[in-house]
Amino acid sequence: MRRGWLALWSAVLLMALTACNLAESSAGDKDKGYVGLAMPTKSSERWVADGKNMERLFQEKGYKTDLQFAEDVVENQISQIENMITKGVDVIVIASIDGNTLTDVIKKAHDQGIRVIAYDRLIRNTEHLSYYATFDNFQVGVQQASYIEEKLGLKEGKGPFNIELFGGSPDDNNAYFFYDGAMSVLKPYIDSGQLVVRSKQTTMAQIATLRWDGALAQARMDNLISANYSNANLDAVLSPYDGISIGIISSLKGVGYGSANKPLPIITGQDAELASVKSIVAGEQTMTIFKDTRKLAEKAVDMAESIINGQEAEVNDTETYDNGVKVVPAYLLPPVPVDASAVEKELVETGYYTREEIGLK
Repeated sequence: MRRGWLALWSAVLLMALTACNLAESSAGDKDKGYVGLAMPTKSSERWVADGKNMERLFQEKGYKTDLQFAEDVVENQISQIENMITKGVDVIVIASIDGNTLTDVIKKAHDQGIRVIAYDRLIRNTEHLSYYATFDNFQVGVQQASYIEEKLGLKEGKGPFNIELFGGSPDDNNAYFFYDGAMSVLKPYIDSGQLVVRSKQTTMAQIATLRWDGALAQARMDNLISANYSNANLDAVLSPYDGISIGIISSLKGVGYGSANKPLPIITGQDAELASVKSIVAGEQTMTIFKDTRKLAEKAVDMAESIINGQEAEVNDTETYDNGVKVVPAYLLPPVPVDASAVEKELVETGYYTREEIGLK
């Protein structure tokens, strides 16, 4: 009987010790840090990749994470951030849907001692933004426009060529950097007549594409073609983003572009999304701007870890990104232009995609 009691007490003691160890492990994870990740949508593959990359990196370092996608609904994102505040996260990394709408919720985070990092989209009108992790967005536009400049031979004086311009979402601060970078290259050719915008739509207000929506871009391209190109061919399209580019291509193919007698114009893009990379390999979309989100995720994780450890994060730009209240310390990563000749080197050899994913033989 005594042996039975001894065995029972031994089992109870073992269970208690195990419970203590588990509790200590859980507490240790919590003490390491708790990070909220607020992403805009799952409808774009790049945001899914960004969120998952950061989640994985934080968890590998022992941090607890709360990853949320708001499906491009501003109210959803605000509610998700409020829930993160309630849960007691230490840092929130936010890729905003509308960078003008988060002032109040970020103030709530600040009041609870929670620091905020803007991820690839600047958050405006708040003094409580610690850092901004992004790419050189002005350079993205420069690279897109420079590609058009090179392929059309504009520096050599060739032309005139017909071009139409598309912009990003007017509620995304980056869209204006892309536009300004592109126009720094294209505007002199438009002014001289080497590039002709037959629609005469050249301002950001005229060419913006709300929420970067490819369907809206396709509808606008339909209208531009019917109104301006019944007796003329389009030679180039400045598109700031791959999803917009796909919509543009669908419109153009619908009126006969893409045939031997009527080739598709030069069409730019951004983000190296898989559908667009396949399109580039197939000879439809001409180029994209590759922004290695794996590296951006690493930078955001480094920033958050510095904050949690009470240190200053590494930045390389303290002048460019004025959010209306303060100049936000930023780290800018370099974008990389990719056309069919560079797909293998930039996207396959770096491990971003496999040859099978892209459809390379």
